[in-house]
Amino acid sequence: MFDTQLLEILRCPQNHSYLSLAEPDLVEQINEGIACQKITTVGRQLVKKPLDGGLVREAGDLLYAIIDDIPVMLHDEAIDLSQIGKE
Repeated sequence: MFDTQLLEILRCPQNHSYLSLAEPDLVEQINEGIACQKITTVGRQLVKKPLDGGLVREAGDLLYAIIDDIPVMLHDEAIDLSQIGKE
């Protein structure tokens, strides 16, 4: 399980904004998109592994994946949330 105390010190690596834990429904939507090979990273790579969770930056536009309880805090690996819900 992700240590929520990390939220107090972690910031978006791009603009240093605060992060919040992604809602389970959002993670489920992303994982459904991953299963359909529809989710890409900011660096335009196809996301292949389902997420355990995510950290959403303050603006609500990007998600940093949590995989095996470790947040992936690389901007190019972030998921642009504008692609969620698009068919």
